[in-house]
Amino acid sequence: MAGSITGCLLSLIPAQLSLSLPLSPGDRIKVSIPEGEDFSGIFAVNLDGNLEIPYLPPLPASGLEPAQVQQNLAQTLIQGGFFQPLFLRVSVKVVNWAPVQVNVAGAVFDPGRVLINDPSPEALAARQSTNQVTGDYPPERFLTAAIRIAGGITPTADIHAIRLIRNGQEQQVDLSGIFTGTPVEDIPLIAGDQVIVPESNRFRAELARPSQITIQGVRVYISNLTVPATSNSNSSINKDATGFVYGSRLSQAVISGNCAGGTRTTNANRHAVLVRTDRQTGKTTIVDRPIEEVLRQSSNDADNPLLMPNDGVACYDSRLINTKGVFEFINTIFTPFLLLRDILR
Repeated sequence: MAGSITGCLLSLIPAQLSLSLPLSPGDRIKVSIPEGEDFSGIFAVNLDGNLEIPYLPPLPASGLEPAQVQQNLAQTLIQGGFFQPLFLRVSVKVVNWAPVQVNVAGAVFDPGRVLINDPSPEALAARQSTNQVTGDYPPERFLTAAIRIAGGITPTADIHAIRLIRNGQEQQVDLSGIFTGTPVEDIPLIAGDQVIVPESNRFRAELARPSQITIQGVRVYISNLTVPATSNSNSSINKDATGFVYGSRLSQAVISGNCAGGTRTTNANRHAVLVRTDRQTGKTTIVDRPIEEVLRQSSNDADNPLLMPNDGVACYDSRLINTKGVFEFINTIFTPFLLLRDILR
């Protein structure tokens, strides 16, 4: 008898639902049962991961696909004596997918707990509209979205063996295809998932470019030299001059900050200083390079490093310019005395 019931239940489940995303607390689903209005309606998965449907015990839903919930609900209704298998039709469809919190650790710029699939107020209002009852799709509830929201991978990440831990079970995911154009398995996430991006202990410059799992750009703080401009404002150093596409190098910041070019005899010996602070360890590193080396050895990672979020770049004048400034300062001080002497004579 049990086998026949199971067979009937399986026949009630549309095949296309088998590829649905797992449910999480906060997800809202619509249950439709012809001649079963007491069990029909829109229900949310509660914090315990269950559906609270009238007259039925709590129905587990978190971590299950809607097709599995549909099957379990039909089985509960039959075993409870509410319906006969041949006359039961159950439909479980998602009304909207809720935001979920997951934990991201390892080689990302902002590790910690992140909220994914968090809709804008406009999108949330549209989801809650009575005109939209089914068909919601959560593009931001996947593994790649969680990594991107956590600041994106660092250039030292091992993207071949990203770890996904769910309810004590672990699997490894290879996301290298994002950078090569080959297909990747983007895993849908549920609340409480843990993502760990391993360190490879090797700096890979090819990972520093916009992608699904990296930031699109970086903001750099630039302190301009005093010559030829006396301030960042006069040098037109604004938000447009300090925002760079991810993958840009120190040379781009040097040019954007008006640190390069000009008269060779006075400007060739300028220096650029890159200041970088690791937000996890608090350690600050400094790279001091002559600007001519930065520009002419642009393919050298040591002399022309990649820009990272919140880097600082300071430009220093050459010794000749500094010496010239000293004499101008002295001249400014003594000129009034010389004029006074000439008048008194």
